[in-house]
Amino acid sequence: MPEASVVRRMFEGVAPRYDFLNHVLSLGIDRSWRRAVVHALELERDQRVLDLCCGTGDLALEMAQQARPFACDFTWNMLTRARDKSRARGIPIRVAAADALSLPFPNGVFDAATVAFGVRNLADMPAGLREIHRVLVPGGKLAILEFSHPEGWLRKPYRFYLKTLLPRLGDLLSRRGEAYRYLAESIMGFPDPDTLVHLMRDSGFDNPSYQRLTGGIVAIHRATT
Repeated sequence: MPEASVVRRMFEGVAPRYDFLNHVLSLGIDRSWRRAVVHALELERDQRVLDLCCGTGDLALEMAQQARPFACDFTWNMLTRARDKSRARGIPIRVAAADALSLPFPNGVFDAATVAFGVRNLADMPAGLREIHRVLVPGGKLAILEFSHPEGWLRKPYRFYLKTLLPRLGDLLSRRGEAYRYLAESIMGFPDPDTLVHLMRDSGFDNPSYQRLTGGIVAIHRATT
């Protein structure tokens, strides 16, 4: 796992084309994945939701239709784009620079929390999960959207895509091939869903579970405090 400063620089560099590449490299399916997260949370009107590792704010903007999202990331270029998208669409979200391992919030202030494609990048995943648990109210909800490991016939072609095609496409479309090599390596080295469920339980969460989407390419992990 690269140091946090290295990961931050990579994301600062890809921020200008981050949305475009997300949509192209996922064939546009990333939008439905985020909608599935919002549906899984079953948010109530005006609930306070912490969206960690928010990137350019797509998930926070999706949740803003029914809740009050607070979007955090440790990459300022990403947050700037999240803020600009919020203003352009007239959808209010609050943004703040924050490290998921040391959140600047008191205990028990959020009704729910989300992390979309960010848990992989935490230098200390158990510490990050414990920090999320700390800022949630009793009975609060957590939903993690993360890449996973497909099963069956899709497993081999997906690994070929990650190892061979993804870095080349990333370099061709963004001139940031190193960031997409890191992406591929971090996905292949990420724990399987059952392991993440155990980590969530060990970090204090109750009733952790997961749901595979798109043949297991991604999974939504859910738990409560």
